[in-house]
Amino acid sequence: MRKLSVLILSLLASSTLVAEEKHHEDPTKIVTKAGIAYNDEVKFSGSIGLDEARMINARISADADEWRVGGSWLLPMGIVNFNFSRTDFDNDAYRNNYSIGTFVPLSYFGIEPMGWQIFPMAGYSYNDGEIAVFDDSSVSNDYIMMPTSTHGGYVGAFALKPLTDKWSMMTFAGGSMGSDDYSGYWGGAGASYKISDAQSFNFFGILAEDDFGENNSVGASYTYEFQ
Repeated sequence: MRKLSVLILSLLASSTLVAEEKHHEDPTKIVTKAGIAYNDEVKFSGSIGLDEARMINARISADADEWRVGGSWLLPMGIVNFNFSRTDFDNDAYRNNYSIGTFVPLSYFGIEPMGWQIFPMAGYSYNDGEIAVFDDSSVSNDYIMMPTSTHGGYVGAFALKPLTDKWSMMTFAGGSMGSDDYSGYWGGAGASYKISDAQSFNFFGILAEDDFGENNSVGASYTYEFQ
């Protein structure tokens, strides 16, 4: 019985150590944090770790016209995320998104090429909203709003590479396809600076486009992690 207790305590200590060693930008990290970002507008974000495996998170723009709320469940081989969000585009177009997907760290299989930590992602998503349809024959370039909805899937990957104890590189890319010939893509890159054990700063560029519109921007964010 004493040996079993020692073994259980060792496993708990080992799992705690693994969690503590995760990079601050690791998408599979369960954490309580708050942040502020700017890319075209100010956005506030945060997450609450409910326990070692579950987390809820949210993000909202300063004028509350764009938002996202969701949660995560950490599994032995990765993390499952679900999200509900609204995004606005030019010409009054908008998209509501409902998705569930996962990140799986390749480091779980001992794969870290040239020090890169790679997290393939895949999932299911449903979109509904309105797109702007232009009248090519109109001199004034008028358009009408057309309701649309689609369901399908997405695949992609996020990767990060620590350069020093403070600096890291990040990059991500992916694509989606769905019903009614829906398609989209996204990609970006940036850098992260760890100010302290609790604070970090990053800057990034994003290219994203789908049937609802495009969202290309450059931004920066600050995050405070509650220990």
